[in-house]
Amino acid sequence: MINATPPDAANNRPIGAAGWAWAAFQGGRDPFIALVTIYVFVPYLVTTVIGDPVRGQALVASGAKYGGWVVALTAPLLGAVVDRMGPRKPWLAGVVAIMLPLMIILWWAKPGGAGLSVPTTIAILAALAVLFAWTQTLHNALLIPAAGLRRAGTASGLGLALGNIGSVSALVFTLWAFALPAKGGGGIVPTHPLFGLNVATHEQDRIVPVIAAVLLALGTLPLLRWVPDIPSNGIRVGRAVRLAFGDLRTLVLEARGYRDALVYLGASLLFIDGLTGILIFTGVYSAGVMGWHTVELLALGLILSTFAVAGGLLAGWLDERFGPKRALIIEITGVVVGQLLSLGNTPKLLFYRAFDPAAHAAAWSGPVFRTAPELALIGCDILGAITVTAAYASSRTMLTRVVPPHKIGIFFGLFVIAGTATMWLGPLLVQIATAATGSQRAGLLPLSGLLVAGLLMLLLVRGGGRYVEETAEREALQ
Repeated sequence: MINATPPDAANNRPIGAAGWAWAAFQGGRDPFIALVTIYVFVPYLVTTVIGDPVRGQALVASGAKYGGWVVALTAPLLGAVVDRMGPRKPWLAGVVAIMLPLMIILWWAKPGGAGLSVPTTIAILAALAVLFAWTQTLHNALLIPAAGLRRAGTASGLGLALGNIGSVSALVFTLWAFALPAKGGGGIVPTHPLFGLNVATHEQDRIVPVIAAVLLALGTLPLLRWVPDIPSNGIRVGRAVRLAFGDLRTLVLEARGYRDALVYLGASLLFIDGLTGILIFTGVYSAGVMGWHTVELLALGLILSTFAVAGGLLAGWLDERFGPKRALIIEITGVVVGQLLSLGNTPKLLFYRAFDPAAHAAAWSGPVFRTAPELALIGCDILGAITVTAAYASSRTMLTRVVPPHKIGIFFGLFVIAGTATMWLGPLLVQIATAATGSQRAGLLPLSGLLVAGLLMLLLVRGGGRYVEETAEREALQ
């Protein structure tokens, strides 16, 4: 955000109820990504409703592309407008009020051509992606009013923690209440899906957007009740929009002349788009190539979410040990290696070598992931989950090392804009490559191309070494 100045009383406020309420919103919002976008609903749409994984991947990529265009054009402007007007909560409440019915409507995305049409479903998902991005902008703008300047880091970390806890809890509940009962259940697992859901019409898959809507509503209520807002300054929407364009122009102009910071922003624009694409298409690829369904995808989500926590810890260690630039080089390289290895595993391929399932016994006697290619794919996805999370974390640290301290606010504003400006590029490239090759595997290769391009650009950036070394170097120059 650009011009927001929180009330003075917020500067030293302990995190208290307001900080917890701010973090709870993220705990209720983030399960949408896990349940709907990555692991359950979108893979169900691709494999069951559309029925053709290759065509489905291209259609999902197309919807994400259009959503990315809208976000790139609107999210930075939205942030600047609310900065000018003051209050954020009415905007956030309005966006959530639009999201909730759209999420519930996805219940009618039925197999066999019944209910929502495929184009309508794709359009709703694209709209939800835009609205989700808007909630991120507005939610971040409430951090200082909620926690104060001194407690902002604590509240931000708490929000990430509750987001992960909410996502994992939602995955566990869906697995216990619907996916495993659809297979017969037993023990502590119900023998039939809760609420009498009909497995034959995939209601266990269609219920997850409704669950995500309930969690989002529950997470929004505390924020609206306990988080203080920025007072209104009386500026109307039309004038705020005109002023916001000027603010964005000033933001860009003030960044001129800082070569390494601008080169790094260009690099991050590429590799962050690649990282996001890897996340978006993890479930779609696994469902289409391996034929995994709800149980397997939920189990995959739980495994990867758990290892993602290790990625955050790894980033901190690498940043301290090698500096954020070298850490990013290691992490992005790990993501590329993980993706290329994962594309070499299918039911009939094991690391690009022919694999005959009939000639090999099951790797173990468990209920899922019993073949060597399945286990190999999970291993590659674990590497990806760790390194993707670590790269996201190190990318923020890297920015602080290449930006002059008195310009850090300006460049973090640009960093946010860069994160949205090309979020359409990865889906566009996946759509084109998938349609051109008729292959899910080949269709995902451009994501590695984006990562490599960002990595090569990162090599041109000076700085980003260990904090101790850079501090000593600056002191020696003074």
